[in-house]
Amino acid sequence: MNWIQINTDLPRRFPPDARYLVGVSGGRDSVALLHRLINLGYQKLIVCHLNHQLRGRSSDADARFVEKLAAKYDLDFELGSTDVRALARGELDCFKQSSFAQRPLRKRMSIETAAREARYKFFAETARQRKCKVIFLAHHADDLVETFLINLFRGAGSAGLAAMREVSARRIGNIELTIVRPFLRVWRKEIDDYVRQYRIATNKNLNPLRNRVRHRVIPYLEKMLGRNIRLTISRAATIAGEDEAWMDNQLPDSTDADSPAAAAPAEAALSVAKLRALPIALQRRAILKWLRAQKISELGFDVIERVRSLADRDARVAKVNLPKDRHVRRRAGRIFLE
Repeated sequence: MNWIQINTDLPRRFPPDARYLVGVSGGRDSVALLHRLINLGYQKLIVCHLNHQLRGRSSDADARFVEKLAAKYDLDFELGSTDVRALARGELDCFKQSSFAQRPLRKRMSIETAAREARYKFFAETARQRKCKVIFLAHHADDLVETFLINLFRGAGSAGLAAMREVSARRIGNIELTIVRPFLRVWRKEIDDYVRQYRIATNKNLNPLRNRVRHRVIPYLEKMLGRNIRLTISRAATIAGEDEAWMDNQLPDSTDADSPAAAAPAEAALSVAKLRALPIALQRRAILKWLRAQKISELGFDVIERVRSLADRDARVAKVNLPKDRHVRRRAGRIFLE
């Protein structure tokens, strides 16, 4: 657990005397992170907790536990609450009391996806209110491995396989949130040892999908292959993250005159000619970034390829379907949404 003291990059980029958000669920990972940050001199933290309302009184107990923990360390506390099950059914927006909830989502999603969307919108709303755009999260090396496998099985491309980085940016609404994961090189066993050493009280978090990957899939793969695969997958995810960062830097910014998306204001259209001029890998990345900017969800490989086919000189179709009854059309050298 001393790695954060010798990794000079994070403390230099995020000095302890500044103010930061920190996401705390009440589980051992986030509570250990909070404890560690405080011991390293981070005294201006704002503890953020979202009540997902998934476990009735237990969820309320988690919220009270984290609130008392913040008070114990004399830290500011921000509490949010949303009905994640109703959100997953498409019955309400992520955060109906926030500025992000002006329109209903009207889409169904898994409980895990709904919870993640609700958390990040809560973090972004807190960042806006507190004028603090950096948040520490407690994802660790085992989370990195499990996320890599889950995204791989779902058919994600390189962007999905590199979903976790030590420092990354995520735009939610009009907020550009900087996400810092100091524990991404720390294994769960090290966190368990740390919690026992300091006798830190925590609550238990439940995540059925991750539990299956953690306790069934990974042990099965290790037994079948006869080796520990966690470190190997962690390295693969790290390499994928570095490759993704490089590729993002190769793609012109959407405001750049050379960008395929610069043909119309507010990224309303892609330039067919400029898209064709890019290598295939960057074509896919440009389309992915453009569709995300247009708030299009469920972006898999097939969707990206259908849109990319519109730029083909031999393409016989000028319209492709997107999820949720949206369409992309090519006309007059431009690719745009309908």
